[in-house]
Amino acid sequence: MQIDIRGIADWLIDGARSTPVVTDMVSELCGRLVAAGIPLWRVGFFIRTLHPEIYGRNFIWKPGEAVVVGSVDFDIRQTPEFIASPLAIVFGEAREVRCRTDDPESRRFPFLDDMRAEGVTDYVAMPLRFIDGFTHASSWTTKQAGGFTDEQLAALRSVLPALTRLIEVIGLRRVAATLLDTYVGNRAGTRILDGQIRRGHGETMHAAIWLSDLRGFTALSDRLPAETVVDMLNRYFDCQVASIRAHDGEVLKYMGDGLLAVFPIDEYVGDAQQVCSHVLEAAQDTRASVEALQYPVGDAIERFRFGVALHVGSILYGNIGGGNRLDFTCIGPAVNLAARLEKIAGRLGRTVVASEGFAGICSGGWDDLGEFPIAGFSRAQRVYGLVDEASRAHPGYGSGWQRTTPPARS
Repeated sequence: MQIDIRGIADWLIDGARSTPVVTDMVSELCGRLVAAGIPLWRVGFFIRTLHPEIYGRNFIWKPGEAVVVGSVDFDIRQTPEFIASPLAIVFGEAREVRCRTDDPESRRFPFLDDMRAEGVTDYVAMPLRFIDGFTHASSWTTKQAGGFTDEQLAALRSVLPALTRLIEVIGLRRVAATLLDTYVGNRAGTRILDGQIRRGHGETMHAAIWLSDLRGFTALSDRLPAETVVDMLNRYFDCQVASIRAHDGEVLKYMGDGLLAVFPIDEYVGDAQQVCSHVLEAAQDTRASVEALQYPVGDAIERFRFGVALHVGSILYGNIGGGNRLDFTCIGPAVNLAARLEKIAGRLGRTVVASEGFAGICSGGWDDLGEFPIAGFSRAQRVYGLVDEASRAHPGYGSGWQRTTPPARS
């Protein structure tokens, strides 16, 4: 049977426009190859990605089944299963690896035991070489008696260049989205990818605002090595970010030991009362996580104290900066007030404080702490604190860093 894959290559070169979803593209590609005369059984694509937690993603196709998408973390590279796999050779040496399952040599790859049990007769792992020099991988299997023919393998190899370029383009888009999500946040990243990249591009957003600060950070930085401080900060931020994201907030900026987050209020997310209730839940969850956090340094244990101010109002959300160096952030009197309230939280020994506007929307469980003059604002602002903090709050609570030494073992 003559194998003609020119139409498949043209379809890939044109961007596989009929299947804009990646999983659909993989499914249709494999279906077209089978229709062209290549008896595929299991096909896999293994793409490394630029992500702080994920080493790579995999896409697995089998006839008659939905494409399965998975991911692996960076530890995969040290596992015995990966080290003793054909993919390790492809990634490390950028060369093709073929294994007929009836060949005794294939026994050196334990992974192929599962393939053999499924009735696979031939396995070929082929490199996908990106323009940036990185090598990714694909795998192709068949149950055909005797394995792939030379003509079938030649057809697969001939389609790889067009397939590789398409995967690279899709991957670059995903990497761009991932990096923007990592460094500026999901909502901001989406806006940037949609073309909001000029200075002055922005919009007014009604949102609940979260502004937090770690107490005693200056003294901590002076006392401990920089590497230790960074690790402590990361663990401290983990306590906040998990709660913020779980309650539909977005972290916009880290400012040293400070953190700015927003929780948009609109018809798609929820009304003000619902959103503010989520914000308060996130603050209470974070408070518990930070209180439980302990960091051993030598013979001592460092414990953490922080403060967070909650406010609600309109902010300008968009591009600000000079020349071609911009920052996607939010500004406005509401953000300024949240920053001032956070300082008041420290003076009062409170962990969570809220503006009158926030406490009025998310009513119940608040102490009226009084009115305070706010620098830059024409009138004093009323500040509220959580009732359950009243008994433990005292002036100076927020200004120090707690350091304890465990009792000596007898």
